[in-house]
Amino acid sequence: MAVPRVFPLSCVVQQYAWGKKGSSSEVARLLASSDPLARISEDKPYAEELAEKLHLQSPQHYPDANHKPEMAIALTSFQALCGFRPVEEIVTFLTKVPEFQFLIGDDATMQLKQSLSQSSQAMATALQTCFSHLMKSEKKVVVEQLNLLVKRISQQVTAGNNVEDICGELLLQLHQQYPGDIGCFAIYFLNLLTLKPGEAMFLEANVPHAYLKGDCVECMASSDNTVRAGLTLKFIDVPTLCEMLNYTPSPSKDRLFAPTRSQEDPYLSLYNPPVPDFTVMKMEVPGSVTEYKILALDSASILLMVQGTATASTSTAQEVIPLHRGRVLFIGANETVSLKLIVLEDLLMFRACCVL
Repeated sequence: MAVPRVFPLSCVVQQYAWGKKGSSSEVARLLASSDPLARISEDKPYAEELAEKLHLQSPQHYPDANHKPEMAIALTSFQALCGFRPVEEIVTFLTKVPEFQFLIGDDATMQLKQSLSQSSQAMATALQTCFSHLMKSEKKVVVEQLNLLVKRISQQVTAGNNVEDICGELLLQLHQQYPGDIGCFAIYFLNLLTLKPGEAMFLEANVPHAYLKGDCVECMASSDNTVRAGLTLKFIDVPTLCEMLNYTPSPSKDRLFAPTRSQEDPYLSLYNPPVPDFTVMKMEVPGSVTEYKILALDSASILLMVQGTATASTSTAQEVIPLHRGRVLFIGANETVSLKLIVLEDLLMFRACCVL
């Protein structure tokens, strides 16, 4: 009897403290749709790729030899911090936010301002000095300055003043979630991005980032290399983090990663990052298309059904495979899968693979 080369996968979800609770979690809802026996506990958090976390990659400091580039594709409006801002923006925040400048210190602040007229290497060095000063600040001092800033912004909001120029609303939100956390000040170092559904950002290894809110599909290289700085309940390794980060500043638009349309399939978009580890394909099939063929690839792949209902059949499968929201399908290399829509509604699928 032939071994099946296309078959559904039984998946589990994690319950990390930073996940969304109960049925507000997209991952929990996908699980419930996929498994009729699954029960969602409304008081428990379900981990998904949208949590408030600042995790950064450092293969040279951790046992796993693989790097950890990753990509996030927005399913809803999706907000994240990603990569260091242009130095001009950071200098502006140092002027407008005295509590932030206090933690950085006068000498490091002056070094950063002077680097604006110097080489890119001098700028990166100055940025590392400033960030390190912040991250190595005493906990007591951080809490004091953060409380002062929260009080000042709260008073301005109550008075009806606009605090957008210092990311006031965001700072209050993060402080409410993580009171006294040094990561709240990261908003003045890192780019703030808001992705629309279908937009993506790619993160090469050692780029600082934090997923703040919204739903996304995330794909990454196989690695356990994670270095955390703040906005997390997990282990924090500040010395490693400050040493290994990529301190090259860039505008937020440089972090956006645009897909390309397939020439073979009008319903397929490819998110093909500049690393060999993975590619993500998004398939949006209109409900008016009753049959759809998933193209064969020269590598194995995993298919996630986010929306729609169909049956899948292959030349090697003895029976059709029911597919609906939350189902995950393993597709072997060089396998073509034919879908037949059961309900005339649009299909939304994501396929992770390695294009050889």
